[in-house]
Amino acid sequence: MAVDIPQFTLNTGYKIPSVGIGCWMGSPGGGEIAEQMCKTALQVGYRHIDTAYGYGNEEFVGKAIRESGVPREEIFLTTKLPNHHHHKVKQSFEESLSKLGVDYVDLYLMHWPQAFTEDNKPIPHDQSPTFVETWKDMEALLDTGKVRSIGVSNFSIKLLEVLLRETDVVPATNQVECHPCLPSVDLKLWCEQRGILITAYSPLGRPGEFDGKPVFLDDPDVTSIAKKYNASPAQVALSWGVKRGTIVIPKSQNPDRIKQNITLLDLTDEDMAALNEIHLKPGMHRSLLRYHEYSGDGTIFGWTYDQLGWNMTKGGIVCSLD
Repeated sequence: MAVDIPQFTLNTGYKIPSVGIGCWMGSPGGGEIAEQMCKTALQVGYRHIDTAYGYGNEEFVGKAIRESGVPREEIFLTTKLPNHHHHKVKQSFEESLSKLGVDYVDLYLMHWPQAFTEDNKPIPHDQSPTFVETWKDMEALLDTGKVRSIGVSNFSIKLLEVLLRETDVVPATNQVECHPCLPSVDLKLWCEQRGILITAYSPLGRPGEFDGKPVFLDDPDVTSIAKKYNASPAQVALSWGVKRGTIVIPKSQNPDRIKQNITLLDLTDEDMAALNEIHLKPGMHRSLLRYHEYSGDGTIFGWTYDQLGWNMTKGGIVCSLD
């Protein structure tokens, strides 16, 4: 039975559960683990699964769906176009559909605005295929009946302004890193004003991936609220995300935490106010993801922060408060 949690309405009219299970396993693959994780999630009431071509586990996610006993139409399924397939959107989408073993996906996202070559080398900014060209090819998928909504991921206001100016379909969602250290207030407001929902990936900040720096799950305000509700800090962060109108897609392989993560708390206005201000604390307004460290020149998959439209310095530190 599905858990009773809020559902949001996309600009296409389709409903999306406010909590989903994210299927990035920390590195591509992990198929059997991802399969069991999805089966567990569906058993405890999740009805939203978020995967991607680049996660390398679409076949296992599809197998979990088919063997779960939950009717396909009750599950909201998202997958994503990888960077090195921007020049062949239709072919890549059909490949994902085949791997998943389903007739349609509910949401198809452009995983990143950056395009790569077939051998995974970044294509310079503004060279073809641009994200506008890729999006136009994604728009054509809507006529196939095999995808219900399309959206983007890791897009800034700067890039979305270009996209909306030069294309016809407004993205249904923009999936970005979002949590109390990176609430992206300006981006969220801008998107909401244009009917674009924010989906928060890494809503718990991937604590195992980012050590030695302030992490909001240990913040005194978060832990005190958790104690008040006899809940986990993760539940506090996820409940905050949903209450502010964002979709959250946490990942956990632990059955107890999987169930905890979809058990939302009824946070008070006072709770929300405290959580809204965590990023204002010294050293807290930042990304909590490792990809800021992948390149020695301060680029993210070949693009500078300026080209991405991210108001950050090297390491994912936000330049000014939002």
